[in-house]
Amino acid sequence: MRKLLMVRYGEIYLKGLNRPYFLKALVNRVKEAAKPFGGKVWLHDARVFVSDMNDFDACMERVRKVFGVHSVCPAIEMEKENFDAICEQADLMMKDVHGTFKVEARRADKRYFMDSPTINKKLGEYVLERNEDHLKVDVHHPEHILSVEIRDQAYLYCQVYMAVGGMPVGTGGKAALLLSGGIDSPVAGYMIAKRGVQLVSIHYHSFPYTSEFAKQKVLDLGKILSEYCCGMKVYVVPFTEIQMEIHEKCPEDYTTLIMRRYMMRIAERIAKKEGALALITGESVGQVASQTMEALNATNSVVSMPVFRPLIGFDKSDIMDYARKIGTYETSCLPYEDCCTVFTPKHPATKPKADKIKEGEDKLDQEALIEKAVENAEIVLL
Repeated sequence: MRKLLMVRYGEIYLKGLNRPYFLKALVNRVKEAAKPFGGKVWLHDARVFVSDMNDFDACMERVRKVFGVHSVCPAIEMEKENFDAICEQADLMMKDVHGTFKVEARRADKRYFMDSPTINKKLGEYVLERNEDHLKVDVHHPEHILSVEIRDQAYLYCQVYMAVGGMPVGTGGKAALLLSGGIDSPVAGYMIAKRGVQLVSIHYHSFPYTSEFAKQKVLDLGKILSEYCCGMKVYVVPFTEIQMEIHEKCPEDYTTLIMRRYMMRIAERIAKKEGALALITGESVGQVASQTMEALNATNSVVSMPVFRPLIGFDKSDIMDYARKIGTYETSCLPYEDCCTVFTPKHPATKPKADKIKEGEDKLDQEALIEKAVENAEIVLL
């Protein structure tokens, strides 16, 4: 008998003949999550198991953040032939439980000497007889469920902790996330990564106008995301020279838009270098001047790869709720400004004209500025 984690997956069940590929990726991601805790991970009979970790609760919380994991159950593994021992263990597990309960048996081993209804009846009777003072049976709306799965062994559990779901990172390709220090972009990255997409992040740093604290804030956000993504690479791109050039030579009301266009060009250059197939931003229609339909079209036009904007129709309050859920909100709210707030014009263009954009950008040595920024980018592994 031993205590372990039973890790259950959801959407992967639907993958048919491709299921082994997704399961292999899921097991690898769970192994990466459990590694700091010394956990042993294996796949058997439609379940992923984790055992022998040095910190059971911390390992469970980490595994719950693995995309592709539907739920995690702290379970007791026992010899299935000794049903009396199973009953005794079930009694121990329910001693401190109060309220209504029922037993749910899942008999994956159809050769087992009892079918599921019989297991439910006998196990339920055993537990109830010994705990009548604080337990009652309710098979329709129980407060607690005692689960037993009969596989190669018997697995008992009475708690199910929901996980993040989605698909294992790496099964959906790679994309580059434009990661600022704000609330939106970490949420956008999370939502795309949840579909199995591996992230490489790009942050624009305008020292000395943005401080080292602002840079560290972004790296802290990246660290939070990396726990879901099982690691992540962050490019910290020096952006001061580009912003100064734009500020000095371009029409004031177009500086934010031209800055965004340069960000997109640099991001695409890095994305291609990394083998990424798309860009991700946290933009939402109408949230700021650079996120009008016209402005978004103007920034899209400078890149050839797809731009994913998962928050495009979200209200700010929706995005904030999501940020709280994934654990990035408090870090995003730290009072360190990012480069997007440097040299912000009083009246930015919301309906930019192509000729005015060209007039401004023709004054800049575009290729030299972009190449220098990419070459001098700092790479941080999280």
